[in-house]
Amino acid sequence: MALRELKFYGKSQEELKQMSIKEFAQLVPARQRRSLLKGFSDAQKSFLKKLEKKGNNVKTHCRNMIVIPQLLDRNIMIYSGKEFVPLTITVEMLGHYLGEFVMTRRKVSHNAPGIGATKSSSSISVR
Repeated sequence: MALRELKFYGKSQEELKQMSIKEFAQLVPARQRRSLLKGFSDAQKSFLKKLEKKGNNVKTHCRNMIVIPQLLDRNIMIYSGKEFVPLTITVEMLGHYLGEFVMTRRKVSHNAPGIGATKSSSSISVR
């Protein structure tokens, strides 16, 4: 059984890569459409230039960049506030922000309380 090709609003990956930003903006929700039609910021423009020049494994702090078809099948390293996290862009990510895919906070799993953490445990010997 052959795998089904992923599509974005009925458009194949090749069709999406041929689209201009204005054509792609008509497929995404209003918030992203407004941002795309307004134009890219200076940081986003420099990120796209680096991506054209280097190809893959480009580091960026632009978490507010919308995933556009030109980023498809690229490996990007996005800053989480502590480290750069690698991310491969797929069709399902189109129209979302890069920051949505790299978490800035981790889940904390607390262990048992230590000695001296409560009033009753403060009188217990350390041995």
